[in-house]
Amino acid sequence: MEGVIISTDIRNEVSKAIASCPHDKLFILTDTTTQSLCLPLIEDLDCLSGSHHISIGPTDEHKNIDTLTAVWSLMVGYGGTRHSLMLNLGGGMVTDLGGFAASTFKRGIPFINIPTTLLSMVDASVGGKTGINFNGLKNEIGVFNQPFRVLIDTQFLHTLDSQNIRSGYAEMLKHGLISTPEHLSELLSFDIEHPDLSKLGEMVGRSVEVKEKIVESDPLEHGLRKALNLGHTVGHAFESFALKKTPVLHGYAVAWGLICELYLSCVKTGFPTSIMRQCVQFIKETYGAFNITCDDYPTLFELMTHDKKNTSGSINFTLLSDVGGIEINQTASKDEIYEALDFFREGM
Repeated sequence: MEGVIISTDIRNEVSKAIASCPHDKLFILTDTTTQSLCLPLIEDLDCLSGSHHISIGPTDEHKNIDTLTAVWSLMVGYGGTRHSLMLNLGGGMVTDLGGFAASTFKRGIPFINIPTTLLSMVDASVGGKTGINFNGLKNEIGVFNQPFRVLIDTQFLHTLDSQNIRSGYAEMLKHGLISTPEHLSELLSFDIEHPDLSKLGEMVGRSVEVKEKIVESDPLEHGLRKALNLGHTVGHAFESFALKKTPVLHGYAVAWGLICELYLSCVKTGFPTSIMRQCVQFIKETYGAFNITCDDYPTLFELMTHDKKNTSGSINFTLLSDVGGIEINQTASKDEIYEALDFFREGM
């Protein structure tokens, strides 16, 4: 995907990208965190002179219709037209919401993503999914629309705390599971407790390659792209459930979702139990526990029924028969899902 550039000179890449996309107005979207930590690295560039800065609240709780409306209103107020350009500087919440705002403003203006978290580098900013949460459901409203450019510079990893490194790493772990044993082994042996950020930067490149290949072959998720949903059917349910109490980072929810879906993979599609146990141990040590009781199962099951991959009333999973052995469009009964949740609770 030629629009994705892994850079060691973000200032030069921003200048080149903006010069190659003619526009009348330039909007820069950040959240309050990336406004203070990341915008200073580029804000004095000549190509950003005269741009209009829009800042929104941080964290996923702000990825909603009210924030989206506020962004649209400011774009109108600043005189935006269908020839304007949006620069999204932030994590997945910013690139998701900013991409959706750009994709719908005046029926669509181009946008550039500069991901600043590990999660957005390896997942949210690449692939053209945009959207917001709605009615308590993750990414319920959105469109597929590819960014004009994605500029990835791993120097932004230095701005992240340990929790956000781990959150992004869960998506990398998923990419390892759907690619090769060697890739997975590298991820499971990496010292995430004391990460070598230089080494992690190299691994980001490999992770992005896995996602790029899949997205190129199936941009609108009719088939193979569903591989990227591994861990997400249960993970999104955990994440939506947590929103009502104490929100959790997306990657943590995905990691916990992987435990349940690897269990289902062992039971239903023959995934090796030994590899499942290795992954479960890594996830337990890295992400800790998510406390649920059997009384929560009906709520979690109901949340899973709203998953966008579902068809004809069946809950749809991506499972594995082996590392890289992708089995899309798998279903599981309520009893099987409850069994997976039992396994999750017992393993925690």
